[in-house]
Amino acid sequence: MGEESEKPKFTTVSIPVPLFEKVKKQVEGTGFTSVSSYVGYILRELVAEKGEAPFTRDDEEKIREKLRALGYLE
Repeated sequence: MGEESEKPKFTTVSIPVPLFEKVKKQVEGTGFTSVSSYVGYILRELVAEKGEAPFTRDDEEKIREKLRALGYLE
């Protein structure tokens, strides 16, 4: 019996609809089949570029501040 290759597991990440719509427009005419595949590619590139930690602690705090201002974090 041949071994089945493991299929990747996925999760859901929520983004604001206006951002989704902007990314959707960028995806049109590319080889990407969906916004999810495009975003996954971009995130893999960021992680590969920056190593294991794509953001510095300062970057993370700035992101948290922006998310708080948008109402995503308390």
